[in-house]
Amino acid sequence: MVEPPEPTRLGEPLWLDPYPDALLDGLADTAAGPEARYERSESVALAFVAALQHLPPRQRAALVLRDVLGFHTAEVAVMLDSSQASVKAALQRARATLGERVPAGGRDRAPLPRSARELELAGRFAAALERGDADGVVSLLTDDAWLTMPPQPFEYQGGQAIAAFLRDRERVVGHLRLVPTRANGQPAFGCYVRDAQAAIARAQGLMVLTVEDNRISAITWFGDRSLFPHFGLPRTLPL
Repeated sequence: MVEPPEPTRLGEPLWLDPYPDALLDGLADTAAGPEARYERSESVALAFVAALQHLPPRQRAALVLRDVLGFHTAEVAVMLDSSQASVKAALQRARATLGERVPAGGRDRAPLPRSARELELAGRFAAALERGDADGVVSLLTDDAWLTMPPQPFEYQGGQAIAAFLRDRERVVGHLRLVPTRANGQPAFGCYVRDAQAAIARAQGLMVLTVEDNRISAITWFGDRSLFPHFGLPRTLPL
């Protein structure tokens, strides 16, 4: 097994999977109006980023169940086999972490979901990655962008570290085909690698982008191929 380049840090191995926007849209339709639907989408995106990178398991579960899926505190307590007081305390700590990690108004600078600006940025990212152009990918990132690969603990921050990772994976990155989808209210791609012995490309993983201003602030690369059917993505693609 080839060791990855030296990571910026080793994070906690997490098993938080991406959530298909097709299912998120179904949740949003039950909201009271456009503003409530927008807040629901924002909470999913923010909770996903914060939970993935910064929250311990119980706080993560409480935040998603209460603030994203809308369960009452008493229901969350039953689900977590805990007391309402414990759930409230976990939520308070999780929300405090979220407030520290996401600058005030930070998400206001992100392009609207499915907007021309978001689609253009995601398209440029996909084209650079399919070319195996590490420098092209880095040019689209914020200075403090993260690349993570749950459930693996390796995490890379900044253009130099991310470029080193992509170049180390050139045999994969340079042979990728990306199929656009959406997860957690964010642009995402099903990643396929060309088969050297057949005229097909095989599922390799799912990549989710977090966008801030006109730059990508996080790349989350899930290696679990079993996620593909949940996003309506095939296991193989014809070349």
